[in-house]
Amino acid sequence: MRVERTILGIDPGLANTGWGIVQQSGPSLSCLAYGCVSTPADAELSLRLLKIHDQIDAVIQRYQPTCVGIETVWFGQNITAAFATGQARAAALVACAQAGLNVGEFSPKQIKLAVVGAGGAQKSQVQYMVKQLLSLDEPPRPDHAADALAAAICYTTHQGYSGEGALAQ
Repeated sequence: MRVERTILGIDPGLANTGWGIVQQSGPSLSCLAYGCVSTPADAELSLRLLKIHDQIDAVIQRYQPTCVGIETVWFGQNITAAFATGQARAAALVACAQAGLNVGEFSPKQIKLAVVGAGGAQKSQVQYMVKQLLSLDEPPRPDHAADALAAAICYTTHQGYSGEGALAQ
């Protein structure tokens, strides 16, 4: 059975949450839209999280995806930034849960491996490969949007082209 689905990709961040919409028709992928939710550093945390939730919800309402690929939090050396990213991720996930979307969660390494073929790829390499895989005229900008599209592409590699391994509704 051939998969026809619309996938929302999310690259969470408190300052910038990238999003991208990928249409899958069997092995063929195309980009419907992408963007970034930006929140000002001087705004109250609760208002920043509300903006992320509301704007991701608006994207969901407009494009009606059936599933989402979202990047997990990578702690690295900056634990404070990781907590902020986790909060932004949670705000986006609540919007996805409210819409009943199937969620695939992927590490930055998994996403880079799926798109570039190397888990340690640079952002410019991810942007270039997203451009190539989705037949775009130019690399998606900002890089947060490219990373979100990459998360959506990663969902297809982990969930298959013909429904194998697809998450249960």
